[in-house]
Amino acid sequence: MQDNIILRTVTRILIPFIQLYGFYVIMHGESGPGGGFQGGVILGASIILYAIVFGIDQGRKIISEKLSDTLNSVGVLIYAGIGLICVLFGGKYLEYNILPLGSAHLASDMGILGIEIGVGITVASVMITIFFETARRER
Repeated sequence: MQDNIILRTVTRILIPFIQLYGFYVIMHGESGPGGGFQGGVILGASIILYAIVFGIDQGRKIISEKLSDTLNSVGVLIYAGIGLICVLFGGKYLEYNILPLGSAHLASDMGILGIEIGVGITVASVMITIFFETARRER
């Protein structure tokens, strides 16, 4: 695929829009269809598309193994951290309205958004990790 100039050009043009849509799905997950999982899949798929079209080595230049492994942990830590903060302030795990952000409605919205971001990061990075590990074994 690396010799196909049309495929490479179209991919280079479409990837930013795919990623923008992935971020949109993550950010609006609490108020509409979508969320962290679906947005994370879209973001992960955009990086996988890049690696398929431009090659595995070019894909690894975009997101290194160390970065994808770090993002795997960061997403889970965001999710778990928000839950633990809720417990520390006297609520149940992931009881967002207890968060000290002013009103209970704002705390709930921000808590859910934080969870969606954590899930999105985790899903995207796990997809990317699985793809690159599978591609490496196939070589």
